[in-house]
Amino acid sequence: MKDVLIITSYFPPEIGAASNRIFHLAEGLEKRNFNVQVITPLPNYPTGKIFENYKGEFRHSSTENNIQIHRLWLYATVSKNKFLRLIAMLSYSFSLIWFFTFNKIPKTVIVQSPPLLVAFTSMFFLRSKKRKLILNVSDLWPIAGLELGALKKNFSYKMLENIERFNYKSADIILGQSEEILTHIRTLSPEKKSLLYRNYPDFIAPKIVERSPNETKIKLVYAGLLGIAQGIHKLCTELKYNHIELHIYGSGAEQNLIEDFIKKHPKLPIYFHGSVSRSSLHKALLQYDIAIIPLLNRIYGSVPSKIFEYAKLGLPILYFGGGEGENIVNENKLGWVAEAGNYQDLNKLIARINTSELTLEYKQKIKEKAINVFNLEKQLEEVSRLI
Repeated sequence: MKDVLIITSYFPPEIGAASNRIFHLAEGLEKRNFNVQVITPLPNYPTGKIFENYKGEFRHSSTENNIQIHRLWLYATVSKNKFLRLIAMLSYSFSLIWFFTFNKIPKTVIVQSPPLLVAFTSMFFLRSKKRKLILNVSDLWPIAGLELGALKKNFSYKMLENIERFNYKSADIILGQSEEILTHIRTLSPEKKSLLYRNYPDFIAPKIVERSPNETKIKLVYAGLLGIAQGIHKLCTELKYNHIELHIYGSGAEQNLIEDFIKKHPKLPIYFHGSVSRSSLHKALLQYDIAIIPLLNRIYGSVPSKIFEYAKLGLPILYFGGGEGENIVNENKLGWVAEAGNYQDLNKLIARINTSELTLEYKQKIKEKAINVFNLEKQLEEVSRLI
C-alpha cells in the first residue's frame, strides 16, 4: 500500500467546491488502495471562525473513512484587509513547517494551490530527489487576483509571480482544473508532466422532478458562495423580474448586502434560503427550472464546478461568467450562455427562454451527458496511475 499526503487549505466539514474536490480526491485514492493522509487547517471556512468543536486546539488528528486527517492551527479570518489575510496564510504556513519538522512525510505529496503562499511553503520545504511532488492547481494566482481587482501590478505582484514559477518548477506533476490553467503552466514550464483534473462531483443524483404546467414564472436559482467574485448582490439589482423569480442559497461576504436588498425591495420575487447541507441542497434544487452561474468578472483559468454538479442533477444552466465555462456549457448543450458582465444581454436572454423548453426530457438529456462525460472515476484512475 502506497502512502500519499495531501496538503490543502480546505476540507470537510467545511463546505464549498474546494473542500469537496480534495475530499473526493482523498476518498478516491483510498478506495484504490492508497494509504492517504490529509493536512488541513482547523475548519473555519466560510465564516472565518474556528468551528465550535475545534476551538482552543492547536492540532486535531483523527481517522475518518480510513483517511488520517491532521488539522492544524491558523489565524482564521474572512477580512478583506490584505494584511490580515496575509497573516492567516502565514500562520498556516508556520503550522505546516512545524508539522514537517516533527513528522515523517510520505514520498508522494499532493499540494493544493492556491493559496499560493501555502503551496510555496510545502513545495520549498518538501523538495527532495526521493519525493514526488504533485501540484493541484485549481485557480491561477496571481493572475486571478489581478482580474478580480484584489491585486495590482507592483513589486508584490512580481514576487507572487516568482513564487508561482517556483511552485511549477518544483513540481514533478501538475494537475490543472482547466485547459486554460494547463496552457498557462506550459508556457512557463513546458517540460512538466500535466493532467487535466476537473472538479467533477461524486454523488447519487436524485430523480428529476417534472415541472408543474401551472407555473408561469421561471424559477431561477443560485446556490453557492456569496462572495465578491460571484457578484450575487449586483445580480439582484440588475435582473428584470417580469417572468422570473430568484432563489438564493449560500453564505459569504455579500450575504448581509443581499438580505438588506431583499428587505428594502419586498415586492421583488427574490428569496434567500440561507446555507443548507449538500444533500439537502440537491433535493431542493430539483424544484427549480434553471440554475444561474455568474461571475462578476471573467477569470482566466476558472471553471466553476457548479457546471458539473448542476448538470448531474439534470438542471439546465444559465452561464454568465465567460471563459472556458462558456465552451463547456455550449459544447455539451447544458443550457444558455450570456455575455460575461453584460446584464442587458442576460436579461434579453432570459426573456427569450420559454417555459415549454424546460421539459423532463431536456433535463434527462443533460443528466445523461453529465454522467457519461463528467466522470470522476475515470479521472481518479488517471491520477492513481500517475502516482
